[in-house]
Amino acid sequence: MTTPDNWRKSSYSGGGDGNNCVEIANSTTHIAIRDSKTPTAAPLTFPTGAFTTFLSALKNYSTVTDFARFRG
Repeated sequence: MTTPDNWRKSSYSGGGDGNNCVEIANSTTHIAIRDSKTPTAAPLTFPTGAFTTFLSALKNYSTVTDFARFRG
């Protein structure tokens, strides 16, 4: 997947300058995710169907800290 140019900020980013959030972009076959603080870093990419599975798995965690504990 080439680097997309249609990045959107998460609706959960809140107010302020919006620089501490997750951005997402999509193509017909993939979804890309990046940290707005490091937009030049390589994004995390998923085939479209796998992204849905990834989001479903994240819903089992109430916070990022919970997810980090799971990952070790």
